[in-house]
Amino acid sequence: MSDFTSNFWAVYVAAATIISIIACLILLWISGTTKVSPSADNTTGHIWDGDLREMNNPLPKWWVYLFVITVIFAFVYGALYPTFGAFKGQLGWSSQGQHAAEVAKVDKAIAPLYAEFVKMDVPAVAADPKAKAIGERLFMNYCAQCHGSDARGSKGFPNLTAGAWLWGGEPDAIKETITNGRNGVMPPMAAAVGSAEDVANLAQYVLSLSGSPHDAVKATLGKDKFGACAACHGADGKGNTAMGAPNLTDNVWLHGWGADAIIKIVNEGKNNAMPGQARLLTPDQIHVLAAYVWGMSNKPAAAQ
Repeated sequence: MSDFTSNFWAVYVAAATIISIIACLILLWISGTTKVSPSADNTTGHIWDGDLREMNNPLPKWWVYLFVITVIFAFVYGALYPTFGAFKGQLGWSSQGQHAAEVAKVDKAIAPLYAEFVKMDVPAVAADPKAKAIGERLFMNYCAQCHGSDARGSKGFPNLTAGAWLWGGEPDAIKETITNGRNGVMPPMAAAVGSAEDVANLAQYVLSLSGSPHDAVKATLGKDKFGACAACHGADGKGNTAMGAPNLTDNVWLHGWGADAIIKIVNEGKNNAMPGQARLLTPDQIHVLAAYVWGMSNKPAAAQ
């Protein structure tokens, strides 16, 4: 791994590039100065396919000059742009820098489009038809891949229309989620719960919290085992938005419903991550997008 933390490869690339260019010049010099004793018919004596003869004519001057120009261009280009290993070039150009400049240019161009919404609170933005249309386009581009075009999600991807928020559904919480992303981790809890039978009983108790069909006898036995879960989900099972711990009483099942699904999560744990969008979206865009998401499970007009 030391090769990737040293300057070895930079030196290697630089040396290989320079040697290759110089080798081209040497090859051109050799081909232009080496003399072959021609035959009387000005051929080298090489014959292929019976009658295909190699002539002993010199390279055309225009071709030689063009070849030399390309070599000179290679050195000039290498001096101006990143070519020789870690050397950044006199112009300091980079693809990352060009991308950043283009993004900044686009952000500046679209800033007036969002200016009218920046000073409005989220409920007011959510009630604005123009802002809603913009928010919908942002959602389709950056969120629909996981949450679906209707925002109802799927197994492992939250339904944004249900009002069941792992990290809080307040406007500021939604902005924080979009901006920096979230990483929800539930460790395997089987060892803390007890035996496999205890885990099965706990699953029945968890089902009972939301009024789902369950085995009442096993649920009673599993109630005491819920103490291992209460630190995150709360003693009443209503969850904790500060930790991203789901509300187990609302009958919304992110990773699948039923005893088998619950047992699997208790035994194996779960790690869900949402990437932050701050790298792709401006704060103004996040403000409008957060309003659109907030409006899916709230009444924007009433809030306004």
